[in-house]
Amino acid sequence: MVTPKSPLVPFETFDRSSISNYDAKLEVSRSLAAQVESGQVIGAGSGSTAFLAIHAIADRVASGDLAKVTLIPTSIEVQLTIAGLGLEVGDLTASRPDWLFDGADEVNPAGDLIKGRGGALFREKTLFRASADRRIIVDQSKRVDRLGGKFPVPVEVVPLALPVVIPALERLGPSGLEIRKGEGKDGPVITEMGNVIIDCRFYDIADGLELAIKSITGVIESGLFQGYGPTLVGPTAGGTDSA
Repeated sequence: MVTPKSPLVPFETFDRSSISNYDAKLEVSRSLAAQVESGQVIGAGSGSTAFLAIHAIADRVASGDLAKVTLIPTSIEVQLTIAGLGLEVGDLTASRPDWLFDGADEVNPAGDLIKGRGGALFREKTLFRASADRRIIVDQSKRVDRLGGKFPVPVEVVPLALPVVIPALERLGPSGLEIRKGEGKDGPVITEMGNVIIDCRFYDIADGLELAIKSITGVIESGLFQGYGPTLVGPTAGGTDSA
């Protein structure tokens, strides 16, 4: 693996034993990196396989196999990884991505997704919508027959709108709502956009639920992705990818 090139950005090397199904994920990450062409702008998402893919892209750049490549991150954490490896960090105000790779928490047979355990809902959805070519990394543990069986649908909400949003969400029929609490701090998780997250559990996620949630005043974004038809790539064995 390459070493960090930016002395201004802290970067921790990783222990391969901390990544489940490491060999299979490494193979997928190298396959994704092999698809990168010089001069491309690529959306870089979250999850352990996406993390390895960023490293593999940096390896190709460091070896001279790739010329300039720009990566647009879905979160601050991903941004620090990109910068720490000496790769160029881009943003949507300057250019649109040629394609995107990202992880997922759940995916059903139709290719609908739940994402957002990492809390960067707005940036993830914005970059996803800006990319015509979306490549989602999933292993067998992420494939489900019915969305919502393992994870809730995260909803990013402007804090002052909570009294409006919560009753509106309740009318959509969730089995439970919970404001996500922070770890290592008192109070709720605060997103990169300064908002809070409500985790909504639905036994049945009907078509159109993403739009219904987004139409509520005070909702910034949700981690539900319906009808986008992404390309699914990934190892066939078990393992986990946070997204």
